[in-house]
Amino acid sequence: MKVLRAAIPDVLICEPQLFVDERGFYMESWNAREFRSAVGFDIGFVQDNHSRSRRHVLRGLHYQIQQPQGKLLRVASGHVYHVAVDLRKSSPTFAQWVGTELSGDNHRQVWIPPGFAHGFVVLSETADFLYKVTAHYAPEHERCVIWNDPTVAIDWPITEEPILSAKDKRGLPLCNAQIFP
Repeated sequence: MKVLRAAIPDVLICEPQLFVDERGFYMESWNAREFRSAVGFDIGFVQDNHSRSRRHVLRGLHYQIQQPQGKLLRVASGHVYHVAVDLRKSSPTFAQWVGTELSGDNHRQVWIPPGFAHGFVVLSETADFLYKVTAHYAPEHERCVIWNDPTVAIDWPITEEPILSAKDKRGLPLCNAQIFP
């Protein structure tokens, strides 16, 4: 596995080794020993999630203020633009964001540590988005920063209004959101 540090160094872009032949491909999507060897720390996952969304759907920017989740994300089919926003007040990269294209073709994965919000917009007809998390989903602790917050100023690669859930439409501006110490 090749691991690259994103512009926010705590966010990691992982490129698994792909074995390709005339039949197709094979890859390990998760190997704890390889991950620890590449990044120097262990992760314990407790839950796997899978969402399918259609073009122009934007999910996020989600996080849990208590029971914060570390997440390892990938796209099995389709193409999304994924964003992670640092919500750790004490971090030198507080309120900064980093974006990564994830697709079923590039096989990239992104590690987002606890203390970040994340979201994505679907750029293909549909996309299957898979992610492992380090803490169980706790809806009472879930929070959402609005996708178009002017302070964060994410440069989403879209030209029309995204399709949002009712919950995501009620996201708060960063200045009113609960953040991490």
